[in-house]
Amino acid sequence: MSAAATMTWHEELATLVSDTGVPLPGAEGAAPAPAANVAAVGAVWLGEEEERRTEEGWAQQARGFAESTAEMLLELGRGLWDVAGQCLAGAEDSELGRSLRRRVAATGKRLSFMNEYLPEERDPVRCWLVVAAVAFVTLLVLGVGSGDETPIEGPKKLYISPPSANRIQLPDGRHLAYEEQGVSADRARFSLIAPHSFLSSRLAGIPGISGSLLEEFGARLVTYDLPGFGESDPHPGRNLNSSALDMLHLADALGIPDKFWVVGYSGGGIHAWSALRYIPDRVAGAAMFAPMANPYDSKMTKEERRKTWDSWSTKRKLMHILARRFPSLLPLIYYRSFLSGKQGEPESWLSLSLGKKDKTLLEGPKFKAFWEKNVAESVRQGDAQPFVEEAVLQVSDWGFSLSDIQMQKKEDRGFFEFIKSLFNQVEQEWVGFLGPIHIWQGMDDRVVSPSVTEFVRRVVPGATVHKLLDEGHFSYFCFCDECHRQIFSTLFGIPQGPINPVSESSEVASELTEETTVADNVTEQEQGNSSLA
Repeated sequence: MSAAATMTWHEELATLVSDTGVPLPGAEGAAPAPAANVAAVGAVWLGEEEERRTEEGWAQQARGFAESTAEMLLELGRGLWDVAGQCLAGAEDSELGRSLRRRVAATGKRLSFMNEYLPEERDPVRCWLVVAAVAFVTLLVLGVGSGDETPIEGPKKLYISPPSANRIQLPDGRHLAYEEQGVSADRARFSLIAPHSFLSSRLAGIPGISGSLLEEFGARLVTYDLPGFGESDPHPGRNLNSSALDMLHLADALGIPDKFWVVGYSGGGIHAWSALRYIPDRVAGAAMFAPMANPYDSKMTKEERRKTWDSWSTKRKLMHILARRFPSLLPLIYYRSFLSGKQGEPESWLSLSLGKKDKTLLEGPKFKAFWEKNVAESVRQGDAQPFVEEAVLQVSDWGFSLSDIQMQKKEDRGFFEFIKSLFNQVEQEWVGFLGPIHIWQGMDDRVVSPSVTEFVRRVVPGATVHKLLDEGHFSYFCFCDECHRQIFSTLFGIPQGPINPVSESSEVASELTEETTVADNVTEQEQGNSSLA
């Protein structure tokens, strides 16, 4: 037998661990190890093992958990795929199966561009099912929360006050709710009518306007709820022509016999433009504040349209596209935001991007109180249709272009008159609305871009533009006493106060008395002359 065959198991084990320098007890040629040495070796080995386990740490455990979760989700996806395949095995030749297969094929063709992000050897259908499953579980985990049980206060509910508006009945039977500020009808030197903007009501008017300022200028401010807003009856199928007629009927019902001024702010500007277009003979002038223009106006150049779109947030662009192409989807968004019955912020609900001054104003207590009350009144009826109609009006065909408000009169001239006009510069005659149009535009306005006002100035040459440096969309028009005084001074000049009907009637009576006395004296003189003759 060889020497290797005669080795005991102690000797073989000793040869394997000879490099460690630890002698094995019972091996030939090895002295028995003391108990203390054996204990020391065991302690060293246990310490190294504990240190190794400590170094493994939380990161490796988390990685292992993530890998296990991914494997489970992968198996879950495969199982769902197999179950779905078994369930649909006999339905491929049915009419429903063929219809679904065609729709799935068409949808897959539209979304085929997403397969470019997958490896070539992967099945797109199975991969995207797994991705969808992982995304669902991720959202579910995020929805559960991170374990922080600190209660978060939810948004407050909107408080809608009992109905209290004055209303008139229009010729078609609808009722229109309105609000009055300033002096009474018989004392008004100037009358103003202000249609409100989107997600607003008759309570807006000119936010923060003081009664003393209206009294000082003898002004009467009338605001009203658009159809379906506040306490006004809905008007299905309304357009900007009917909007101008509503304004006309309101002026007649409230005893405004002469011309009135129209105030258009932001989205309310489209109704002010309609008044200038359809009832120009009843409008004395227009005061516009960052007025909205149709981004699809045929007279708007590509560069002007690009500047308008670039100033909007992505969400606002999406809302305008939905209003123009898919308006039936808007109620789904509205019922989750301002029609949810809860309070919210204007930046979120209106998809706005704001400048520094606007943010400061909107965070103040005055604006917050005004916003909550105004929005609650706006959504009083809880119906999304009026808001959809208003959004569609903003981006659809208005029935006119802004260039139609003021345009040169076209005359049919013969050949000789045309040749004569080439040599003689004849002043062109303008038609349409010829009264004053004042436009105030904040240069830091990120809701209605200053480029919109530049477009308006180009197509409405008679408009006077007041550029406001460092002002935003809200900061100049809302809750600014000095700004309101500047506006009224620009429109009406030196304040003359309201009309005093008592003094005027007495002056008229005295003038009539003087005329009667003069006539009597003349008659007496004529009678005396005839008697002498």
